[in-house]
Amino acid sequence: MSERPKLYTSFHDLSPREYMYIPTGSLQGGKPGSFSRTEIVHIVVAIFVLTVAFSFTLSPLYRFSVSKLVAVLPLSFLGIFTAFFVHELSHKFMAQRYGLWSEFRMYPLGLVLSLLLGIFTGYVFAAPGAVMFRGEARPFETGRIAAAGPLANILVSIMTYPLSVWFFDSSISGFSVGGIVVFVCFVNAFLATFNLIPLGPLDGRKVFKWNEIAWFLLFTCALLLVVVNFTRGILVPF
Repeated sequence: MSERPKLYTSFHDLSPREYMYIPTGSLQGGKPGSFSRTEIVHIVVAIFVLTVAFSFTLSPLYRFSVSKLVAVLPLSFLGIFTAFFVHELSHKFMAQRYGLWSEFRMYPLGLVLSLLLGIFTGYVFAAPGAVMFRGEARPFETGRIAAAGPLANILVSIMTYPLSVWFFDSSISGFSVGGIVVFVCFVNAFLATFNLIPLGPLDGRKVFKWNEIAWFLLFTCALLLVVVNFTRGILVPF
């Protein structure tokens, strides 16, 4: 008799009722692209907190000014939206494609730590939450769900890279078109590379366990994009 697939209660192998909020009766598999009200609230809160935290990275306390903070808020939002939001939605939609219940849940403690680190150190170690899924996921499905997030970031970085090269010789300081494109390209490449590290609860561990070749190709592509951005001297367009 074949062994039943493992019942995953969370994308990061943690109990969702201990780690995040899942209301009773909400664990029915939704159609691809469907969102619950609870999930929308969690996404909005996570994006808002990360946007503020990242704004302090672009405008740290040692050279802080209210006008500077306000100026970088739109850039911070675009970076968070195109990297974090796209990453998490890719996990979600792939899980829903396989008929699994899948929703994003914020991690309040992680959001508070991200905000405090951003304000007082200028660095953001983002642990805003995760896409939770529940159902009998087969190993290849788990691997593909894990790969979907970093792959989305890689695609965004690849699509914005030609524009970042085009705008590189122009002014990339401040809230300019060049600054936005360069910033979005780098942030997505960095997020993909970090998440593909095959350790702990990161996506890379599940991708590597599912398919080592797929992991190698994704990680190599993401790392190459980061290196290319670094060689151009691009960290943050400020």
